[in-house]
Amino acid sequence: MMKMKSRQWLLLTVLLLTSAAHADRTAGTPDDWGPPMHKPGPYWKVAGDRLESGIADGEDSYAWEAQGWYGYDFNRLRWKTEGEGRTGSAPEHAELQLLFSRLFAPYWEWQLGVRHDFRPSDGRSFLVAGLQGVAPYEFEIDAAAFVSEDGDVSMRFEAEYELLLTQRWILQPGFAVDAALSGVPEAGVASGVNSSELGLRLRYEMRREFAPYVGIEWRQSYGNAADRLRSAGEETSATSLVAGLRFWF
Repeated sequence: MMKMKSRQWLLLTVLLLTSAAHADRTAGTPDDWGPPMHKPGPYWKVAGDRLESGIADGEDSYAWEAQGWYGYDFNRLRWKTEGEGRTGSAPEHAELQLLFSRLFAPYWEWQLGVRHDFRPSDGRSFLVAGLQGVAPYEFEIDAAAFVSEDGDVSMRFEAEYELLLTQRWILQPGFAVDAALSGVPEAGVASGVNSSELGLRLRYEMRREFAPYVGIEWRQSYGNAADRLRSAGEETSATSLVAGLRFWF
């Protein structure tokens, strides 16, 4: 009985000393230390979602897709860029978007701004209205409508999902589709749904900020866009093996 009481007193003493030590650390925080929460903005981030090379039908290609932002919790200046081409050649497609974004709901923001295409034409500019966020079940959504300087309207929709196999191995399926209300032959755009992409990438996060990956991507052209490719002697469907790097800082 005496032994049980001794153990209880010992346990109580340890708890009191632990609480006292914690209280002392809290009370002794230097005055010049900041609050435990983040300091007020502005914040910024750069994310390279895709920096990859691929091979399809014995032909090498490259592609990039990156974005970043600078600002506060609700209002941000955002940029996006993407492009692709064949290895050893200039990009067949390259674009840059500059946007103002506003958070209007948890994980969701609307975006307004401009986009400029450097390829395939000599250069075209667009007004952009977009929506980006995380849908239920954690699907990452990026959708936008574009109005060119000539009044042509086109749309783009992208969706991705991250399936954590382990804390470091992550499987990422993705889907994208491009469509246009009217054709612009000189820019390689046809009316209707132009193309869709379906990809599956497996990455290994050596660090949270640095992750090489491998994967496979399937691209399909439709309707008038497919007819245009056939008339040029090109394939309307292609499957590529890809390898690349994903990073952020």
